[in-house]
Amino acid sequence: MQRHLISAADLTRDDAVLILDTAEEMARVADRPIKKLPTLRGRTVVNLFFEDSTRTRISFEAAEKRLSADVINFTAKGSSVSKGESLKDTAQTLEAMGVDAVVIRHGASGAPYRLATSGWIDAHVINAGDGTHQHPTQALLDAFTMRRRLVGPDAGLGKDLDGRRVTLVGDILHSRVARSNVDLLHTLGAEVTLVAPPTLLPVGVETWPCEVSYDLDSTLTKSDAVMLLRVQRERMNAAFFPTEREYSRRYGLDGDRMAKMPDHAIVMHPGPMVRGMEITAEVADSGRCTVVEQVTNGVSVRMAVLYLLLGGAEPAVAHARPTEEK
Repeated sequence: MQRHLISAADLTRDDAVLILDTAEEMARVADRPIKKLPTLRGRTVVNLFFEDSTRTRISFEAAEKRLSADVINFTAKGSSVSKGESLKDTAQTLEAMGVDAVVIRHGASGAPYRLATSGWIDAHVINAGDGTHQHPTQALLDAFTMRRRLVGPDAGLGKDLDGRRVTLVGDILHSRVARSNVDLLHTLGAEVTLVAPPTLLPVGVETWPCEVSYDLDSTLTKSDAVMLLRVQRERMNAAFFPTEREYSRRYGLDGDRMAKMPDHAIVMHPGPMVRGMEITAEVADSGRCTVVEQVTNGVSVRMAVLYLLLGGAEPAVAHARPTEEK
């Protein structure tokens, strides 16, 4: 493992499979009565969030606490950032406190890379989402969920997603989740197709390692996993489609469309969902939808990332199964 986790594109196949296998060990810990490991005892991790978050922030905090780390939560609102303090000054303040790792979410693309390479702070940096750029732990938990559902928890150990067909639908233009998933799924051998209106596809998408389609119905019958992406109105400064009703009619997943998918195929969403827009309540509440499962798996994956960056370089078997060491 490298020193930082900034982009899903930085991970090799072996790196990604190691994280997924370690997450499988961490998931077994979650089934025990006491869900704690002593791995990061004495280490301090700061959650540095400049953007609003529910799932990611709580997921990271749960992962850190289950590994026995000392956790400091920082939000821009109510801090000196609201008084005009720069990222550099905030980072140097954290460095002076002796933190071991920083989990950062920032509205500006490239902020985690700047933090990791600037020399302002001597700590591991984990990107929890930067602008429209990357969200590597989301891509990892999505891949982990796919592997568990499509291959199996035990059968999937040591394996990638070679030959699996994944369709990403929605606001690709503003989605860091889409970029991270395309990078990681390509690394793991999956075949990725992007489906979106032309106005919600980024410039240069033809250079990405994936296919592009404007027709959702034609891709559903051959997809192993369909991931729906929220339309990110907070990042929009123009009208990218005529109406919500028009968007939902062409790119929303309802029960009739879900019925066209193969029997084994799953429906995914990184959250938060907008029911009635990209996904109907019928689909969101069906057994094929993995939204809640993704949240559960997010804790295991983030435990694995923290363990491998801060704790060790091998799968956490010894830590996950202490009773076997006799």
